[in-house]
Amino acid sequence: MSTISLRLPDSLHEEIRKLAERESISINQLVTLAIAEKVAALETEVYLTPRGSRADKKKFLRAMAKVSDIVPGKKDIL
Repeated sequence: MSTISLRLPDSLHEEIRKLAERESISINQLVTLAIAEKVAALETEVYLTPRGSRADKKKFLRAMAKVSDIVPGKKDIL
């Protein structure tokens, strides 16, 4: 495990402290979770961008045409 030193504005540090307290976790846990969420979002973009460029609208529309056009039942709606 690595240790880093981070400089934050006092106002941001105070907000992080309050959030960590509200969530009953340490500041370290909160910051680790926040970084993990950001990394996941950026990696998702890296993964999806090339896949999106390979998309074929005609194939998509052909697949969608196979979906039944019915109103959802009461149990299907949350």
